[in-house]
Amino acid sequence: MAQVGHRVDYLAGFCCPVGGLAAGKPRVLCHGSQIYLSNGTEYVYVYDQESRFMKAIYRFPDQVWHVELLPIHQQLYILCAGVGIYCVSLDYPSRLAKRADGEENDCFSCILPMGSSACTFPDASLCTFTLLSDVLVTLSQVQGKWCMNLHELPGPEDQENVPRQPICHVDITTSTSSDGDISLANFLPVLCCASSPDASDHKEDLRHSGGFVLEEPLFSLLFGVDAAMLDSPMILCGFPDGQLCSVPLKALRSPDNCSREDSPVKILHHLEEPVVFIGALRTERKSLDAEELPAYGDLGCDCVMALGHYGKMVAIKAATGEEVKVPELREYYLQGPVLCAACSGGSRMYYSTHSDIYAVDLDSSTPEAEKVEDAPGTLPSALSPASLSICSVVALSLSSRESEGESELLALSAKGRLMTCGLCSPDDTQPVKMNPDKAGQRIKELLSGIGHVSERVSSLKKAVDQKNQALTCLNQVMSVSAALLSSQNGQKPITCTITVHWSHILVQDTLTVSCILENLSECSLERGWTFCVQLFAGSCDFDEGSSDSATTYTFPIDQLLPGNKTEVTLPLGPTEGTKLELPFIVSCSLYYSLQEILGTVSESTELLDDLFSDDSPGLCPDREGICLPLKEATIDLLQCLRLKNGSSTSDGGPPAAAMPLPGDPLDTFLKLSQMRSDLDGIERSDEVVPRALNTLGEDYLTPSVASIKVSSELLRTALKDFCADVPLCCAVLRWLLAENVEADALRSQERMEVWGLAPDGGEVQLNIREVAVSDMNTAGPLQAVEIVIQSSPLANMCQLHHAVVRRIQALVLEQAAQDSSPPDIRVQYLQQIQANHEMLLKEAQSLRDQLCLDNDSDATVEKLLHVYRQLRNPSLIVL
Repeated sequence: MAQVGHRVDYLAGFCCPVGGLAAGKPRVLCHGSQIYLSNGTEYVYVYDQESRFMKAIYRFPDQVWHVELLPIHQQLYILCAGVGIYCVSLDYPSRLAKRADGEENDCFSCILPMGSSACTFPDASLCTFTLLSDVLVTLSQVQGKWCMNLHELPGPEDQENVPRQPICHVDITTSTSSDGDISLANFLPVLCCASSPDASDHKEDLRHSGGFVLEEPLFSLLFGVDAAMLDSPMILCGFPDGQLCSVPLKALRSPDNCSREDSPVKILHHLEEPVVFIGALRTERKSLDAEELPAYGDLGCDCVMALGHYGKMVAIKAATGEEVKVPELREYYLQGPVLCAACSGGSRMYYSTHSDIYAVDLDSSTPEAEKVEDAPGTLPSALSPASLSICSVVALSLSSRESEGESELLALSAKGRLMTCGLCSPDDTQPVKMNPDKAGQRIKELLSGIGHVSERVSSLKKAVDQKNQALTCLNQVMSVSAALLSSQNGQKPITCTITVHWSHILVQDTLTVSCILENLSECSLERGWTFCVQLFAGSCDFDEGSSDSATTYTFPIDQLLPGNKTEVTLPLGPTEGTKLELPFIVSCSLYYSLQEILGTVSESTELLDDLFSDDSPGLCPDREGICLPLKEATIDLLQCLRLKNGSSTSDGGPPAAAMPLPGDPLDTFLKLSQMRSDLDGIERSDEVVPRALNTLGEDYLTPSVASIKVSSELLRTALKDFCADVPLCCAVLRWLLAENVEADALRSQERMEVWGLAPDGGEVQLNIREVAVSDMNTAGPLQAVEIVIQSSPLANMCQLHHAVVRRIQALVLEQAAQDSSPPDIRVQYLQQIQANHEMLLKEAQSLRDQLCLDNDSDATVEKLLHVYRQLRNPSLIVL
C-alpha cells in the first residue's frame, strides 16, 4: 500500500515504572475532546485534549486491566485486578470541584482514591468485560475454566441498587489453560460485541467498547441463520491459547438457554497463538460513489479479522460473485510481536510492534495493495504494511475529529508519553500554498517529527548497545570456558588453592577453610561470575547422588583483573552441640548465569537449547548457566590437627606428656564399672552425670592403637624430596603433615613422633619407627617403617587411620605406575598368616558363644580381648 501521511503531536507524559510499560493492559479512549487513559498501573487519567489539562486522576487498589466508556449514560467502567469493576460518572470531578465552596480545585494535583467499597461489581476472578447498551458481559477464570457472566447495568442515578449477582453464565473450555503455561500468563482475553445492522441501536456504544456492526450476509455466514433471525448481538471472545469463539447475547439473557445441555458457544477459528485484537473492516467502497465509508454506516463492515501476538492474522468475509455466498477465510503473517492494534470500520488496520506502527489496507479496489491483481470482491492474497515510524507503542485508539474532517490515531508509548497522529490519505499530500499560519503549523509538525525520530534513534541505539554488551560478555565467557576446559591436565589460567587452619573467632578456636581464587589468564572476570564453594560431608561415601546433601556457598565476583586474587573463608566449627564430621570434600567452581546475557528464563532456555547439546560438559542441569570446576580437595584429620610442640600445647597450656601405654583391658573395664556403680547412689542431674561420665572416659579408658607397616625402600623412592637431609622416619612424619598449616614449626626439627588435638578436643599421637619384618622375604628380613596411631576416643583413631591409609594408597598407585618391581615374597608365609587368622576367627567365635551361655568369667573375657588384638595386627607390610 502507499505510504500513509501523518503528523505526530505529543500531548503529555504519564508515570511509567522502571523498564517501561508492558503491552496488554494499557488503554486509550477518546470521547469528544476528553481522553481516558490507563497505563497499566493503578491509575486512570482524564485528559482534556483541547486545553491540554489533566482533569482528574483516579487511583484504584490494584492494577487496572481494562477500561471502557458508555457515552449514553456518561459513565466510565474500570476493571481493577483482584477487586472487580468500578463505575465512575464522567462528571464526577466537576461535582467534586463544586463542593470546594467556590475555591479553585487543582484536579491535576488531586488524586481521587477509589476504595474497594466503591466497587460496583466485585469479583476477584474477572479478567475482562465489554458493554452493550444496558448490559455488562464479563469473563472470569475459575479453576482453569473461563466463565462468561451477564449483568444488568445501573442507570446514571441508580448506582446503589445494583444487582450484584449475574443474570446468567456460560462456561467456556479452552484447549490450554493459562495457569499451566507460563508463556500465556501475561495475556488477557479479548472480548467485544458484533451486531447486525438491524439490531444495532447503539453504534456509538459499540465503537467505544471495541465492537462493530457487520453487514447481513457476513453476519449470517459467521454465526448462523438462527442468530440472524433472532437479531441477537454476538459476543466474540479471543483467548490466550488462540481460540476464537462466539456466544449469542440473547442466549445469555435467557437463563433457560444457559442451563441447556447444548452449549451456545461456537468456535470460529484457532490462531494457535494469543489473540490480542479482534476488529472489523470495510474492504469494498463501490457503492459509495468514491466517498469514504463512515465508521459505522448502515451497511456495516464486510470483513472480520483477528490478530495474534506473534503476527498471525485471520480475515473472514462473505465471498461475492456466486449465487450462494460462502465465507472466505485467509491467513496472513505480519511482523511481530504485536503489542496492540486498532481499526474504526474503514479498510485500514493499525498495529504496533516494538520497532514501529504499521498500517494494513484490505481495500481490494486499491491498485497499490497488490502487485498481482486479485479477483474483485476477494481478500488480497498478500499484505504490504506501511510504516508510520513510531516505535514502542503499547496502546492504540482511533478517533474522528469532526472539526477537521480527518482520522486521528491516539497512541501511548512504552515510556508513558501520550501522542496523536493525524492520518490523511495519500491523495491529500499534494503541495498547497503556504500561509503564515500553515507554515507555523508545518514547523511545529517538523519539530515534533524530529523529536520522535530522536527518541526512536535513542531506543534503537540502546537496543544495539545492549546486544553489543551481551555479545562481549558471551565472548568473554566462552574464552574463559575454553581456557579452563582445554587445560584440565596442565597449568590452569584460573587456579584455586584450598587450605585449612585454626582461627580464634568469638572467644573460641574454630576450624576454617580458605579458598584463594587467582586469575592468571588474560581475561577479566566481570559481573555475572560467581565463585561457588561446596562442602560434601563423608568423603568415604561420596558419589554422584550425594550432591543433595552438599552445602553450597556462593560469592558474586564484581571484578577480578588479570594477576589479581581473592580469598573467601568459611568457618566449619566445631560449634556448641555439634560435631565436625571428618573427612569431607571441598569443591570449588566458577558459575556464570546466562540470564545476564539472554534475559528472561523462557527465552534463555530456548536459545541455550540451540547453543549447547544435552551432553555439554559445562552446562548446568537447569540449563541456565555454565559451571566450570576448578579444584576438589579432601579434608581429613591430618590437616585439622592442632599440634603440640613437645614442651607446651599450642594454646600455652601445661607441657604435653606422652600417652600412657595400653593397660590391661579387663582392669580398665572393672574400674569403670565400679565408678558407674558408685554414681548410682548420687542424685543425678543433667549436668553432673554427663560431666562425671566424661571424667571416667578421660581417666580410665585406654587409648586405641592401630599400626601400618610400609616398606622402607618404597618410602625412600617415593619421598626423595623429604629424605634429603633427615632420617627416613622424620621424612615420613613430614610427608604425612605436609598439608597441615601448623606443622611448619616441626619442619626445622628432626621429630619422629607428634602429639595433637582433634577438632573435638580428643588427643591423638603419631609415632614413626623402623622395624624389621622377618620370614616374609626369601633374601632375609625386610626393612619397614611402622606408623603407630594412638588415640583415646576410638572415633579419632579411625579418622586418623583413614587419613594415613588414603595417603599410602595414593603413594602406592603412583609408584605402581612407574613399574617398580616388588621383592620376592614367600607365599608360604602369607598362607600361614591366613591359616592363623582363620584359627583366631574360630577361637573368637567359640569364646563369644561361651559368653552367650552366661559363662562370663574374667579369663574368657581377657582371652577374647587378646584374640581381637591379634586379629588387628596381621603382620602384613605395604610393598
